[in-house]
Amino acid sequence: MALCDNRRPPTHRDPSVNFEELLAFLGRNQMLSLILVALTVAIVFNEISRLFRGFKTLRPAELTALVNRENALVVDLRAQTDFSKGHIPGSKNVQMSQFDPESKQLAPAKALPVVLVCKTGSTAGDAAKRLKKAGFTNVYVLDGGIGGWQQADLPLVKGRG
Repeated sequence: MALCDNRRPPTHRDPSVNFEELLAFLGRNQMLSLILVALTVAIVFNEISRLFRGFKTLRPAELTALVNRENALVVDLRAQTDFSKGHIPGSKNVQMSQFDPESKQLAPAKALPVVLVCKTGSTAGDAAKRLKKAGFTNVYVLDGGIGGWQQADLPLVKGRG
């Protein structure tokens, strides 16, 4: 057993990468490079489309503040049975199959903030686009839907509303 193996101590490299090293890495890892470019384009596209979709998403606490401050109309798009099992206090149930922006329930609320709620938040986005086309100015979607509301540990009301 030798007391010293005469190995050189590790040298500390400069952590910065120059352009030639980056090009060499990209050439050696073409698949990873393509995946990185595709993910970057997808993220940029998603963020740009979010800016131009015409409605905003609200967190549950923001919904409560909007209802208290501006008397927002909360529209629950879930089925009647789900609505009666538990819904946001003060919300109105309009099933997505019967959703019409020109209905007598919604038409008077064109100037009010309208918040759409569904089970997870995905169905409400389609309804929000329809409201924007119909001339509603303040359209919101509850982020995460009724599930997000429950995760925030906020109260639900049972019954038909």
